[in-house]
This record gives sequence, structure tokens and C-alpha cells, in this order.
Amino acid sequence: MNPIYKRIILKVSGEALADKTDGTILDKEKLNLVAQNVKMIRSFGVDVGIVVGAGNIWRGRLSEKIGIELSTADYMGMLGTIINALAIQSAIEENGLPCRVMSSISVNQVCEPYYRRRAISHLNHGEIVIFAGGTGNPYFTTDSCAALRALEVNADAILMAKNGVDAVYDSDPRKNPNAKKIPELKLTELIERKLGVMDLTAAAMLQGKNVELRVFSMEDPDAFKKVLFGEAVGTIIKG
Repeated sequence: MNPIYKRIILKVSGEALADKTDGTILDKEKLNLVAQNVKMIRSFGVDVGIVVGAGNIWRGRLSEKIGIELSTADYMGMLGTIINALAIQSAIEENGLPCRVMSSISVNQVCEPYYRRRAISHLNHGEIVIFAGGTGNPYFTTDSCAALRALEVNADAILMAKNGVDAVYDSDPRKNPNAKKIPELKLTELIERKLGVMDLTAAAMLQGKNVELRVFSMEDPDAFKKVLFGEAVGTIIKG
């Protein structure tokens, strides 16, 4: 039995990397969990790209509170994604896998610039590629970056491994104990119902494209393998 995907983008939130007990922005066990899952995915011959957020370091809503102009705040978030990308790269390399960080903003001393053809070449050679710096433009989220990179490198799916949430629900399960899990969705439904899985710009980019979204819990040790082999876990979202 073979995996149903040949190339995936793994979307990791910054919050999923933080140590919730003492407020440290990065937790070794969580970084290693990401690396272990990436290693497992690669063991089945699936190409892996990663897009990481920066919510553990910087939240855009703080910009208004402390008086930072929104564009500047967005660039601060992009720099935060580079910090997280370097941390994930280190964890992946500790697990014996080759890994590149490619940034859409120039920080050549610590990672290479993002070029689509070079990224595809790295993936074709079995290297993990972490896409940092968002899209390189303010006003776009890392969800939009994940959608854009998935389309650019011809990924089959975006895996949205969540922290504390195991699927898409009709309302926030953390606030509503009667929230109902939705096993399968169309992107049009996701947009119309504003279910909050990813921002609407990212969802609109994927409409009509052959890229699936899989939403599931990062805390389930078997979830990644189940998703790779097409088992019903979490929520599947199709264009």
C-alpha cells in the first residue's frame, strides 16, 4: 500500500512550538515531535515542505496595542517565522535528515533566498524545505504562504496539524461543548461558513486547484500516517 500523496506542505503554527508551562517560545519536545513526524513521512518517500507561523513570538494584534504600524508589524512576524524555521531545521537535522530553510525576505547569512525552481530541485532530491518569511509581503498570513507554496511546488496536500483541535467543527469546540465535527468539506463551504480553518485569502487561492487540505491533531501519534494513507481522520477539505 502506497501513500496517497507524493508531495505535501506541512503547516505548523508557532503556538504549537511553544512551552505552555513556562512561556518559553520554543519547546524541545515539540520541535522533536515535528521532526519525528517529518522523518516518518519521508520514510514513505513523500516530499515534505514546511510553512511555519510565528504566533509564539509575535502576534499582529499587539501592533495596535503598542503603536506599531501594521506593515512593520507584519515584517516583524516574518522575522519570527525565520527564527522558528531555524529551530525546526536544527531538530530535523538532529534526526538525520537533510533540511533547507528558504526565506522570501533576504537574510542570506542564515538561510537561502526562496526561488521556486531551486525549492523544487531540493524537494526532488529528497531534502526537507522549510519556507520562511511568509509570502515576503505584509497583509498576508502564513496560511496564504502555505497555499502559495503548495501551488508553486505542485504539492498534493496541505497538512494542517493543529494543537488542541482534532478536526474542523461547526463552531469552536473550546467554547461550545455541543460543537459538531465536520469530516469532509468543500472549499466553497469553508469560505461561505467562515469556519476559521485558514484565512479566506488562502482558501480562495486554492479554489479549483487539485490541492487537498487535511486538518487533524498534532498530538495524535498515528494521525500523520493515517492521513498519508487516506484514512478518515480529522477533516478533509477539497477544492
